[in-house]
Parts: sequence; C-alpha cells; structure tokens
Amino acid sequence: MERAQIIDLPKILDPRGNLSFLESGNHIPFEIKRTYWIYDVPGGEMRGGHAFKEQKELIIVLSGSLDVIIFDGIKEKKISLNRSYYGLYIPNNLWRHMENFATNTLALVVSSTSFEENDYIREKDEFIKLKIDEKNSI
Repeated sequence: MERAQIIDLPKILDPRGNLSFLESGNHIPFEIKRTYWIYDVPGGEMRGGHAFKEQKELIIVLSGSLDVIIFDGIKEKKISLNRSYYGLYIPNNLWRHMENFATNTLALVVSSTSFEENDYIREKDEFIKLKIDEKNSI
C-alpha cells in the first residue's frame, strides 16, 4: 500500500518574492485531472471526512495552516501543513479529514481524477469494513 508523504516542492528564492511550482508526473506521482481550493473555513470546523477508492491527491496550504488527519483503518496520523512549498501526497484508500484551520487559510488540492461521487467512501464504518475485508482477502 502506498503511504501518505510530504513532497518538498521546488522553491526559487528571490528578493522580489519566492516562487514554487509543481508538474504532473515530475513532482507528483499522477497526472492532474482537477484542482480545487478550500478557504473561509470557520473556526472549529472540519473539512473532508472521507476516503477515495481511486483518487489520489496532493494538498498544499498556500496561506495559513491546517492539520490533516490520516487513518489507514488501524492507525491515525496527524500532519501539520503550514508552508506553501510542501505538499501532502495522499494515495487512494486512506481516510482523511482536515481540521485546526488558522484564520484565512487557503488550501489547494490537486487531484488525479475528475469529480466522481461514486469514488467517495463517506462513512467511516464502511471504510473500516472495506479495510477488514481487504485484509482478510490476502
């Protein structure tokens, strides 16, 4: 199983302002099919709370900070994002949600698939059951 990991994106330092970028297949292990961004999250709110059957994604916090909680069906891990030159790669088949948004946080999500409602696993109990079934089928 692939693991979630921080990807260090290129950073070009310049006294006039820094620049970072990403390229499909070069900095991230998938072709970009969709991008979306999350912003104006009220204090104490959580975003996400689902897993994907196929979609892989990269989360980049362009401004502010947030925590991503990843759950593989057994263990949970918290990853804090607060630099615009770090991206969190999340492969498919991991439960995730985002919390602890700082004021004015802007998060960009780069996705390997177009939106497809049937790709979402929105119930954590269903996700855990699928993980148990997957483990028992090996």
